[in-house]
Amino acid sequence: MPVSLAPTRRWAIAALVAVFAFPAHAAAQPPLVLAAASLQESMNAAADAWARMGHARPVLSFAASSALARQIQSGAPADLFVSADEPWMDAVDKAGKLAPGTRLAFLGTQLVLAVPVSDRRAVPLDRAGPLLAALGRGRLAMADPDAVPAGLYGKAALQKIGAWDRLNRQVARAENVRAALALVERGAAPFGIVYATDARASAKVRIAGVFPANSHPPIRYPIARLKTAASPDAEPFRRFLVSARGKAIFARYGFTPL
Repeated sequence: MPVSLAPTRRWAIAALVAVFAFPAHAAAQPPLVLAAASLQESMNAAADAWARMGHARPVLSFAASSALARQIQSGAPADLFVSADEPWMDAVDKAGKLAPGTRLAFLGTQLVLAVPVSDRRAVPLDRAGPLLAALGRGRLAMADPDAVPAGLYGKAALQKIGAWDRLNRQVARAENVRAALALVERGAAPFGIVYATDARASAKVRIAGVFPANSHPPIRYPIARLKTAASPDAEPFRRFLVSARGKAIFARYGFTPL
């Protein structure tokens, strides 16, 4: 005859089963990370590594840093923000959205000229002449040079070498650096100004030239926890990303740890 368990004992056994079947972290709300579009492959790899450590995989949302910063300024809830430049992080900080003491610049990269992989030309970028001659009347794909970090860096570099006034009417403006890369991939523009890490992520383009580091502001990726952070994993994941182990993941995708 089956033995009937008392209600209290049945509840206790059920609770134990739940604990062993579903560890406490499994039910935790995963952190929502708003990250620059240029971090897609590397941030996904970092999120996968975090999940393999037994944590809930972070939810990642990619867009231009300018668009993400404006969303945060407008009150969009998120846990972490990773920008492709310092000024947009400054804007979020000025709006009072950052958790104090959590901001850190942890990655860098280079600014390059990308061309279709079939184009074997090398274009020196320390002066305007070679770029102007190579481009001719073609279009130059760039992230929005008035707002998006990659576009702002690109505009600064073109101004430094004396090419901006000649080329600004030929710029094909894109909403972010990956959209600019896509224009080159599709053949809609013969050249594009992107990060070296973006060009490396595509099998359809190659790097024709690298802009001198002194032609534009240093490319720095800052990360910070937001005051709206609700996930208990928000700060642990931020610390993982800026740790030696986390930076090593980004280094595999061509980023320079800072």
